[in-house]
Amino acid sequence: MKVKGLGTALATFAALGIGTLSADAADRTLKIQTSSNASHASLAYLNEEWVPKLEAMTGGSLTVELLPVNAVVPRRETPEAISVGILDGDLTSINYFSGVDPAFALMGDLIAGYDSADQIQAFCAQGGGKEMLQKLYDAHFEGVHVVGCGAYAREAFVSTVPVRGVEDLEGLKIRSPEGLAADVFRRAGAAPVSMAGSETYGALEKGVIDAADNSAYANNDANGMHDIAQYPIFPGIHSTPILQFTVSEQVWNELSEQEQVALEVWYLAAYNGLRQYFDRLDRQLVARDKAEGELTIIDWPQEERDKLREIAQEAWNDFAAQSELAQDVYDAHIAFMKEAGLL
Repeated sequence: MKVKGLGTALATFAALGIGTLSADAADRTLKIQTSSNASHASLAYLNEEWVPKLEAMTGGSLTVELLPVNAVVPRRETPEAISVGILDGDLTSINYFSGVDPAFALMGDLIAGYDSADQIQAFCAQGGGKEMLQKLYDAHFEGVHVVGCGAYAREAFVSTVPVRGVEDLEGLKIRSPEGLAADVFRRAGAAPVSMAGSETYGALEKGVIDAADNSAYANNDANGMHDIAQYPIFPGIHSTPILQFTVSEQVWNELSEQEQVALEVWYLAAYNGLRQYFDRLDRQLVARDKAEGELTIIDWPQEERDKLREIAQEAWNDFAAQSELAQDVYDAHIAFMKEAGLL
């Protein structure tokens, strides 16, 4: 299943009469904190390719300023900052809020569940995922409006030692987000360590951790991870994190109907473009690194991926039982996956 492409998005703009010419500067700029480090290729791509498009699509009335992780508030505090008007919105990892309710863990990343970011984008846009995320916010955070959610890449595992199957996870010190990912790694015998992505390089370099559930292959390349962790796993084995795009309810209500539609469609188109860009870029970088021969790029055989998924499914069920909302999220995932032929 695939989300609607850019052609449909532009057709929507035309039907609504939304302008395609940019003013010299947008009338309103929304400050949006992201989960990306300043050096991430994903942040650069969105800033260079898609931020200007929003201003053009709204005829100069609206744009966004995408800020790096922790730029204004700590990464776990963006919903509160949005509620009180410190931030206009966030474009960040849903996993950060797993401590609030296990439902956020299941919503943020059904570890080893989906085969591609494209499937997750379809779940969010067409399979009830966006509506489920709004239900979580209505229950836990006041005044937050969900514009959309989606994923752009499977995370490539970075490691200082070769990890060729589930057995090699035994005793491995792995940087992992708290919550579901950490639970799955723990069940597989690893020792998960919670830390910010910005701390991962130093921890790998000093031997504090052996490996990291970190980011897309291209982001790891841009951050220099492969200089010190020369046994990446690609394609990823575990994580396809879902990011949310939210704005404050007050900001949303102040936007015109055309601006609201533009923001929703812009996000869908931007993340579809980001997914395609990263799939191509990741594969180009993997081909380059294989040719150069300085890295040992590991691709787990399907039987090892299936073993990890069996472990993950046990964790899904246990997390679903921890709260009513977690069960709702689990049920939404399973219903979509069955409809899409994934289960």
